[in-house]
Amino acid sequence: MSDSRQLVIIGSGPAGLTAALYTARANLNPLLIEGLEAGGQLMLTTLVENFPGFRDGIMGPDLMGEMRAQAERFGAEIRQGDVTAVDLRKEPFRIVMGSEEIRTRTLIIATGASARLIGLPAERALMGHGVSTCATCDGYFFKGQEIAVVGGGDSAMEEATFLTRFASKVHLVHRRGDLRASKIMQERALANDKIVWRLNNVIDEIRDPAQGQVSSILLRNVVDGERTEVPLSGVFVAIGHRPNTSLFTDQLEMDAHGYILTHDGSRTSVPGVFACGDVQDRVYRQAITAAGSGCMAAIDCERYLEALAQGLPEAVPIEN
Repeated sequence: MSDSRQLVIIGSGPAGLTAALYTARANLNPLLIEGLEAGGQLMLTTLVENFPGFRDGIMGPDLMGEMRAQAERFGAEIRQGDVTAVDLRKEPFRIVMGSEEIRTRTLIIATGASARLIGLPAERALMGHGVSTCATCDGYFFKGQEIAVVGGGDSAMEEATFLTRFASKVHLVHRRGDLRASKIMQERALANDKIVWRLNNVIDEIRDPAQGQVSSILLRNVVDGERTEVPLSGVFVAIGHRPNTSLFTDQLEMDAHGYILTHDGSRTSVPGVFACGDVQDRVYRQAITAAGSGCMAAIDCERYLEALAQGLPEAVPIEN
């Protein structure tokens, strides 16, 4: 079964839904494919207090529900399903969803990035209830409490240092005796007396899913096997993110970490293909920056299609 479209958006987080809203209002009749994890990482978040317009905060799933409804109000078609293959070698681009094939003149990629996790069952169970992958998002909720940060790179040092603004104590857990972080980031963290170093340790357990909140972690020293229970209220996992770009391998230019490279706004290395949100942003990774880049992708796509309609070269955007 085949379907022909002018625009398809893959991804339903803040970037994808904002792109759907803007392109729907521009009468481009976008089709948004949600993917298996509809709503993106905000579906795993409880209270969001830093998204403009909600002075009392809003629950992550509620925010995504409002954004989805707003896009649909203006005519965006949202379809559940998981894209299994994409062919960007020629136009129209080909998108495969199971037995269905969709062909489209333009594509906006908003597939996001996934935080790398330790691999403990309690991580998922307590995500948003003491377990977090974003210090900027959730640090405020741990004022005066003890927490842990897992990781040994720059991100872990940065998050641990940032979290000392709120927490009474930050336990930095790293499985090795040396750190991967740059020297300057290590020095900043080492100079902070609120950080307790738990090197050569791994977390065997995060307790307690039965209570619905984090109460402690069980550490295991990888050198001597000694186990230590540390009472605390939060665990921040900072071992990196993985962009969801496997569908586009060898078809789009990416950086060394697998993030899609964009230029002149949201344009990728293939004319007619645009990228927004965490799939191309390894620096900020915030809901508001993702939404902003979704707006950019929508406007870039609209101008691209307008340029084609006027017979202008495909890569030449129409300026204001």
